Amino acid sequence: MAKATARHILVATEDKCNELKQQIVDGADFGKIAQDNSSCPSGGRGGDLGSFGPGQMVPEFDQVVFSAPINEVQGPVQTQFGFHLLEVTSRED
Repeated sequence: MAKATARHILVATEDKCNELKQQIVDGADFGKIAQDNSSCPSGGRGGDLGSFGPGQMVPEFDQVVFSAPINEVQGPVQTQFGFHLLEVTSRED
């Protein structure tokens, strides 16, 4: 059974998502950006979603989390909740 750990930042608009992604690319700390900007309760934990398997998150998340390179910021990813930046921190296939 595949398992992954990831963290994310949830915001309302694609523009905001791209702006935050650029800040992270330029060296800002993902966790700090999550705490300051994410509308998800996980923002208080630096965006940490913990460990989960396929099917436990929305399909758009699964697609990225179980295919994207580890420790590389992905997004914007749109879901019914808004726009996310996603970073896979570990994965076991």
